[in-house]
Amino acid sequence: MAGSGSAHLRGEQALLSVQDLVVEYPTGAGTVQAVSKISFDVLPGETLGIVGESGCGKSTTGRAVLRLDRLTAGRIRFGDDWIEEVDEKRMRALRRDMQMIFQDPVGSLNPRRSVKDIVVEGLAVAGAPSSERATTSAAVLEQVGLAGNRFADMLPRQLSGGQAQRVAIARALALGPRLLICDEPVSALDVSVQAQILNLIEELKAEFDLTVVFIAHDLGVVRTVSDNVMVMYLGKVCEFGDSIEIYDDPAHPYTRALLDSVPLTDPEKGFAGPALEGDVPSPLAPPTGCRFRTRCPQAQQKCSTEEPEVREVRPGQFVACHYPLPASTDEVAFA
Repeated sequence: MAGSGSAHLRGEQALLSVQDLVVEYPTGAGTVQAVSKISFDVLPGETLGIVGESGCGKSTTGRAVLRLDRLTAGRIRFGDDWIEEVDEKRMRALRRDMQMIFQDPVGSLNPRRSVKDIVVEGLAVAGAPSSERATTSAAVLEQVGLAGNRFADMLPRQLSGGQAQRVAIARALALGPRLLICDEPVSALDVSVQAQILNLIEELKAEFDLTVVFIAHDLGVVRTVSDNVMVMYLGKVCEFGDSIEIYDDPAHPYTRALLDSVPLTDPEKGFAGPALEGDVPSPLAPPTGCRFRTRCPQAQQKCSTEEPEVREVRPGQFVACHYPLPASTDEVAFA
């Protein structure tokens, strides 16, 4: 751990290392602080879940890793390369190893191209011969459960949402990536289809030894696929740690509130806990001190004047809070 936004820094072991990342967007009304000095590492073969409400900066973080959004400050290392330093030619080569699955399965596909051509677009850009593209297209479509000419010759508008997301996954796999960034990959799908896509991602991760960054607002989804979880709020890291530990015993009031907002299995019983009050402040003018303090049920004066450092409050569990929640076995919270 190092710095106010750090989480899980493990040096050279990490395949992906994000250090003090800042992403800001100038607008006519001011500067949007989308991501504010966050740090985290992902080891080879791990799945990191990034969760939080809309606008917390989780998708921006994923896009910044692929340099789809410009870094305002900070550093990102993938393998041996610092992506903010490499030229465009090297970045194109790196993107073969770093692929992204987007939230809108149909909207992310070229509407004028057939499925078999869409999945090998990256290979075509790289100059692969047509014979290789044809072989790869058939192979990856079979791997995602869309074997046969019936799917290969379809256009995106002829696909269901689940089928379109399978095509998007096949397109990512065609390049043989090491890192897969999944940006809300199931949020637009029916619940039954969500389970199918999640199972597929898990199977492909094991088969191809993938490292995954899984971005979602649904904590239930993230829990099923993630080794570690990073909770974000208004561009900052609130909590980071082992998925099971965080879900069973959250240390940050915001994490607790997110868990309480998950619907119970019995619809008549509503939600697990009280609804989180208030609205997320504007990223144009985030609150001083702790950004969550305006909605936090246990905020105190210190929270308005001092920004909390990310610190380890339990083994392997890091939190940015002056007054973290007590562990289930503790009698009092940390002060």
